[in-house]
Amino acid sequence: MTAAAAFPISFEFFPPKTPEGAVKLRAARQRLYALAPQFCSVTYGAGGSTQQGTFDTVAEILAEGVDAASHFSCVGATRDTVRAQLAQLRAMGVKRLVALRGDLPSGYGSGGEFQFASDLVAFIRAETGRAFHIEVAAYPEVHPQARSPQADLQAFAAKVQAGADAAITQYFYNADAYFRFVDDARRLGVDVPVVPGIMPIASSSQLLRFSDACGAEIPRWLRLRLQAFGDDVASIKDFGLDVVAALCERLRAGGAPGLHFYTMNQSAATLALCERLGQDGARG
Repeated sequence: MTAAAAFPISFEFFPPKTPEGAVKLRAARQRLYALAPQFCSVTYGAGGSTQQGTFDTVAEILAEGVDAASHFSCVGATRDTVRAQLAQLRAMGVKRLVALRGDLPSGYGSGGEFQFASDLVAFIRAETGRAFHIEVAAYPEVHPQARSPQADLQAFAAKVQAGADAAITQYFYNADAYFRFVDDARRLGVDVPVVPGIMPIASSSQLLRFSDACGAEIPRWLRLRLQAFGDDVASIKDFGLDVVAALCERLRAGGAPGLHFYTMNQSAATLALCERLGQDGARG
């Protein structure tokens, strides 16, 4: 095994909506497990709308012998519902959470008893002590709803001060934004690991649509290059592999503590990227 192969990696999945999707996700997970991830996280829909699917997928991953982190959002929740869900997760053997404010489902007007993710983190710590390793979100290019970059940084610091152990970032393609964010956080006394979120590029239309929806920045040069390939899927994948591998190499060289891959429940793009990075031989 090379030194690069031991670099910490993790993967994100979302709960499948159909039985066919569940079968495909199980197959994708098995292929990705060959890379020996530290853990796999599972997302949580707006207002907990996918809660059962999230918990079911987390349970499957744990049964497959891999550490699993459940996303856990608090918008629209009450202390009683969160307390019950935490008890359920502990009974399942879950030891990691990704604590998020989350989004309200459309048509809901009330935010529940938790206003910020920092409130949720503080509540989890008060209720469960150190039973969970808590990850929170970080936004190197500023949360789309933040009043200012400084306000966003203060919100991140509040989550860490409330008890978060580490952070995973929104995906980005500008390494300078990540390094600047980490430097600014360190100046505020925030010293937890900030793991870059990595989005492999397999489809330009999917990436552009997803990025517009979640507020992730696609640099103009990258957007134009992707659009210029048109429907040439092979060229998009080759170009995307070059771009994201170079980003990952720079992040590793600059001291990033790991890489968290947004897989979109697929394995091919992430496997190709990790092979390029020298992760293909990693075993636990």
